[in-house]
Amino acid sequence: MVRKFVYGKPMDTEAVLTAFPESEDDLPFIQYEKHSDQSPESDSFSLPTELGFSEKNPLFTYQMKESDIIYGLGESVRGINKRGWRYISFCTDDPEHTESKFSLYGAHNFLMVFGEVSFGLFFDFPGAVLFDIGASSYDQLLVRPSGNDLTVYVIERESPAEIIKEFRHMIGRSYLPPRWAFGFQQSRWGYQNADDIRQIAQEYRKNQIPLDSIYLDIDYMTNYKDFTVDKDKFPAFSAFVTEMRKEHLRLVPIIDAGVKIEDGYDVYEEGIAGNYFCKRKDGSDFVAGVWPGITHFPDFLNKDARRWFGALYARLLSKGIEGFWNDMNEPAIFYSEEGIRNAREKLAELDDAVLDAESFFQLGGCFTQLSNQYSDYACFYHRIGRKNIKHIKVHNLYGYNMTRAASEAFDRYSPKKRILLFSRSSYIGMHRYGGVWTGDNQSWWSHLLLNIKMMPSLNMCGFLYSGADIGGFGGDATPDLLMRWLAFGLFTPLMRNHSAIGTRNQECFRFGMLDSFRHLVKLRYCLLPYIYSEFMKAALNDAMYFSTLLFAYPQDKHACRVEDQLLLGDSIMLAPVYEQNAAGRYVYLPEAMLLIRFPKEASHAMEDETLQTLMGGLVISVKSYTAGHHYINVALDEVVIFLRKGHILLLCEPADSEEQLNLERFDVIAYKDNKNEARGQFYSDDGLSKNPDFESNVSSLLVVTDTEGNAYTEADTDRIYYTHLY
Repeated sequence: MVRKFVYGKPMDTEAVLTAFPESEDDLPFIQYEKHSDQSPESDSFSLPTELGFSEKNPLFTYQMKESDIIYGLGESVRGINKRGWRYISFCTDDPEHTESKFSLYGAHNFLMVFGEVSFGLFFDFPGAVLFDIGASSYDQLLVRPSGNDLTVYVIERESPAEIIKEFRHMIGRSYLPPRWAFGFQQSRWGYQNADDIRQIAQEYRKNQIPLDSIYLDIDYMTNYKDFTVDKDKFPAFSAFVTEMRKEHLRLVPIIDAGVKIEDGYDVYEEGIAGNYFCKRKDGSDFVAGVWPGITHFPDFLNKDARRWFGALYARLLSKGIEGFWNDMNEPAIFYSEEGIRNAREKLAELDDAVLDAESFFQLGGCFTQLSNQYSDYACFYHRIGRKNIKHIKVHNLYGYNMTRAASEAFDRYSPKKRILLFSRSSYIGMHRYGGVWTGDNQSWWSHLLLNIKMMPSLNMCGFLYSGADIGGFGGDATPDLLMRWLAFGLFTPLMRNHSAIGTRNQECFRFGMLDSFRHLVKLRYCLLPYIYSEFMKAALNDAMYFSTLLFAYPQDKHACRVEDQLLLGDSIMLAPVYEQNAAGRYVYLPEAMLLIRFPKEASHAMEDETLQTLMGGLVISVKSYTAGHHYINVALDEVVIFLRKGHILLLCEPADSEEQLNLERFDVIAYKDNKNEARGQFYSDDGLSKNPDFESNVSSLLVVTDTEGNAYTEADTDRIYYTHLY
């Protein structure tokens, strides 16, 4: 059951597609206060008033039990259980994803309470929202929006999985990328020209490391201007795209939110002529500094501006481009004209002054603290219908509607074929239009763990096509970090190695140990049809791709507290190694499971495990483990997964790219149940069509044994299955 509670006159964010009547009941589970003259004693943190927070805002309170687990909030710091910290839902450009931070790039206002009473909550509000989940007082969950007009949805179902399914159904189907976007992808800010890209492509192909796409960061543009290609760096760009396609590679360019102010630049001039940019209060176009220098921000909350900006993607589609990533769309602001003026005034005020400690730090902050100031977000406006709305009140919708602009254009210009699209900034609702990556992370082991913990939280909010910058964007990756990150990243739908200019090059051929890196990336391609199948089953059925053990084992109190092991689909459990110099890790199994090890070669398998050679020379070793705690050795270049009883795993032969995979022959790894059987569903389509039908593309597989004890796979398709039953 879903109940809708409306407070004031909220705007329609279009996050929820299902129409629900406004409930006349009292708000269940949580207490609502219209406002209080004083902040509650337990709400002890200071509120950032620049975002609109005030004690006059509504306050929602839930009294948590000691055993309650709180999931949700999508892209945020700390654990999967959000209890014990304070989060501010406000899309923020901040690469330092440390535990002390309150906000990251996304704003995902969904919570699920699991305990004696379980329910879901969605606070549909486009401005900043404070979630104090036991940070001020351990037994209190406090939610305070920065305004008075919002809609709250309460979801009541029998189980956590059903709560998420109901929420996902009401917000609409998750974005479907093309199947090639599940291949390995290489990116770096700093690939300067076509020859740099060619060299990357040649090195991957020469070293037989599979690859499907190479990314173009801002360097490909003319002076960082959107929808331009620097002709000196990339002469004959269309021919270059075709050249890469002959190598089974696609190019994926970046698009930023800011439009450079420059006479003669047609995008700028069209935006001015159409009145498509965000305004100051006086009606002039707001000016902010980003990569191109001074820019205007398109008013993506205006449907006419969205249609105009979306149409610009056709310029690159017409050159053969089939994928894009939207960046800087919180929107990020390096500086504003107002901020520069204030900084200069402060600098003049301190000129020739004898500096004490306070004035010294003020002087330093004059220019180092210009970026992403709340005051800048409060001084420009959107035109929504007939109203001018201050940006800070709808800030979290900006990146969402930029990606919506592109997606809606793809429906016009590529009505039948899926285009890759993902974004840095997002709000619930954007999941229908594109995926997300988790932004500018660092080459830290803690960020590998954060990547692991973010994935199920993003899935709950509808963002299935997601992943992190493997190896870390900022800082210098080490070979051991990159290998451990690849060992987890090869299971994330978006598998992209991305790094920043000025950092160590971290392509997989840079570190020596080529056999090890090749083994890990090839394994992604052996698993790619299975990963794609599990993704599509989740997307088309409003289910989870990544989930915690709690979803499958809600009665197991220990399983409910495990946060570093994830279920992928229905069949397999992942237990990544995320600590430097670790030779393995402890694993908790809620039931008996089959360990499947993927060693680089047969001689590396454990002596007490059963060895099996599959198609293409892939080697696995397996062992059945009972329920309970176990220490598992995992070499640096190995991957270990666990297969649940009665379930199956499909593997194909590796190839250099997704489109070269043979999707008609598979090895089937099965772990028999008490009836000596195992079963599963395998989804496969053409990988490109926009509106695939689930029933016509899914096949049922049943692994059984004949009278002589030989295992075989019964299927309703003509594919070839080599069956291995354990």
